Amino acid sequence: MNDSLPPCPECSSEYAYEMGALLVCPICAHEWSNDPAETAETAEDTTVKDAFGTVLADGDTVTIIKDLKVKGSATSIKVGTKVRGIRLVDGVGDHDIDCKVDGFGAMQLKSSVVKKA
Repeated sequence: MNDSLPPCPECSSEYAYEMGALLVCPICAHEWSNDPAETAETAEDTTVKDAFGTVLADGDTVTIIKDLKVKGSATSIKVGTKVRGIRLVDGVGDHDIDCKVDGFGAMQLKSSVVKKA
């Protein structure tokens, strides 16, 4: 039975087993799909696009396209503020950009409120 299953992609253990639609490694508890079409879809979903559909990459400079209220601050980030050296992350909720905004410090932004500069 285990001869037809691939080894674990995390720890290379040969003891993987099927649990429903997923494969599970009993050594490191990693779960993954054995369906190549599903793996291709998740790899495709990792691209981050700005509000206008332009693909963003680490290190890009972006411009804020609407005023953003900052929790705990009396001021907001204004339209047209440039943010340099962004990092793409899998953040909380829809926040997929990690950056430092001048005057506000480190924060995460949604890609839907920026455009590539």
